[in-house]
Amino acid sequence: MSACVESAVGPVIEVEDLVACYGNQRILDRVSLTVRQGEIMVIMGGSGSGKSTLLRYLLGLRRPDSGAVRIFGKDIARLSSAEWRELRKKMGVSFQGGALFSSMTVGDNVCMPLREHTRLDEKTIRIMSRMKLEVVNLAGFEHLMPAQLSGGMIKRAALARAIVMDPSVLFFDEPSAGLDPVVAADLDRLILRIRDALRVSIVVVTHELESAFAIADRIALLDHGRILMVGSVDEVQRSDNQRVRNLLTRTSEEQVVDVEEYLCRLTEGVE
Repeated sequence: MSACVESAVGPVIEVEDLVACYGNQRILDRVSLTVRQGEIMVIMGGSGSGKSTLLRYLLGLRRPDSGAVRIFGKDIARLSSAEWRELRKKMGVSFQGGALFSSMTVGDNVCMPLREHTRLDEKTIRIMSRMKLEVVNLAGFEHLMPAQLSGGMIKRAALARAIVMDPSVLFFDEPSAGLDPVVAADLDRLILRIRDALRVSIVVVTHELESAFAIADRIALLDHGRILMVGSVDEVQRSDNQRVRNLLTRTSEEQVVDVEEYLCRLTEGVE
């Protein structure tokens, strides 16, 4: 794995004291995190830890209850619609299930961002989409429909679409989910090659330990909506924090039930 490229202009992404609530439930509790230029930041945590919620806030799909998310130094909650549209052109997203349009060919799926956001002629758009399909080892597959692709091919086609506009920051949601170990390892190597070739900053949300250890420059571990630790793969693996060890070994924590609190919770509001 290549060392991340340090930046002299500050982090690409800054999360500062982010609080996120669903109703009365606090999902993220004063989360702070930075992503450097050219690095792969992997966000991990158990089920319900808040990692998918954090990704939604990084993508601007929700506004913080308090705190801030800054991308390229801009507080995304304070941007106008026009400013946000321009910023999104510098961001690529590869969704968990691929999110390819089933009624469009692979080639048209990859071409879509260029058609929507640029004034390039159709010939140039086709050439650029084919270039990105070659990058993900799908050259010659542009005429197929998504239903004709394997799971690994769908992931790679989605990645080609995510990078077709040469973004500065790339987001992955569970890139290895549902893939067999060999295909998952191939995708990990592809992510590394793209980072090195495009010098793009990458944020990956995953629960796959093997994949995280293979690609991460740094890992952020979330636990019950809080950052448990942020560190290199080696630092995370050597941590003596028991909650970190439990996450790495997939050991459940035994919960001690307060009987009185439990009964009060059951009977609350019941007459």
